Amino acid sequence: MQPTIAEKKLQTQAVVTKEKKGKRNLISLEKLKNWAWVIVRSVLIIGLSFVILYPILLKVSIAFKQRMDLYDPTIVYIPRNFTLENFKYVLETMDYFKVLLNSFLLSGGTMLLTTLACAVVGYGFARFKFKGSNILFALVILTILVPPQTIMVPTYLQYRNFDIFGIIGLFNDGKGIKLIGTYWPFIISSITAMGLKAGLFIFIFRQFFKGVPKEIEEAALVDGAGVFKIFIKIMLPNAVPAMITVMLFSFVWQWNDIYFTTMFLEQASVLSSQLQIAGSTIAYNLSTAGGQGATDPSYLSMLVNTSVLLSILPLIIMYMFVQRHFVESVERAGIVG
Repeated sequence: MQPTIAEKKLQTQAVVTKEKKGKRNLISLEKLKNWAWVIVRSVLIIGLSFVILYPILLKVSIAFKQRMDLYDPTIVYIPRNFTLENFKYVLETMDYFKVLLNSFLLSGGTMLLTTLACAVVGYGFARFKFKGSNILFALVILTILVPPQTIMVPTYLQYRNFDIFGIIGLFNDGKGIKLIGTYWPFIISSITAMGLKAGLFIFIFRQFFKGVPKEIEEAALVDGAGVFKIFIKIMLPNAVPAMITVMLFSFVWQWNDIYFTTMFLEQASVLSSQLQIAGSTIAYNLSTAGGQGATDPSYLSMLVNTSVLLSILPLIIMYMFVQRHFVESVERAGIVG
């Protein structure tokens, strides 16, 4: 028996209603997944932000406290009596502004030299193929993997009695030049692309230059440009994102470096070295001044926390101004993920 027209309409409406319910369920399920991802992502971001920012916020809280606030159980994070005495004392004890200038000169100088040297080496690995180039690049990667402590002794001796193929010894009674205690070890290692994390910077430049179309260089060659002119006029302007990334990484890592600064510099003339002896220096000054701070670990810890905050303050200020350019440069340099 054939269904009537009314029955066909009812069947069609039932099918349409079922399809609409199915679409609503799919939309609801998709919205649920989106909201779940938003919640998970928010929890992760807030959690990571808390882990990163909490130590800094704690140091800020401690630095503005008076000594009496340390022994008040009702005070946890917000000081009852704000003071700048801790900053004043640490600035005088550390000779902060002189040491800050030295740190800027060292970090800024090595940043510029390392960026230029690593850009040249990275361009060479990216564009020039010769016998043994892959082996040399493997050795560059090896410098990233090998801890610097394994070559500490030969590195120290090299700069303790520095000589170039015995040439300096010919004019100095067979002796080299002592470069320990100066900035020359940092300058030489930066110029020769053997500085702090230089292997990683060479890898970044190599990957970036490999992504630049060769047609640009071929067009320049046709116009009569040489290798150096192509590198300076074409490749470097296009490599600005990679250069910003390398410059920021180089500056921050040199600023925070303790290993090489304590090995090459005999005196604590930069902030990273100064922080190594900040506790003992502050305790000695307090004891010689006749105060009880040297025997008060809580007060001594408060002053040390203030010195740490002052050492990272320039980096925080710099990041506030360059963080947008830094994120963009990292994305364009192709080192994300």
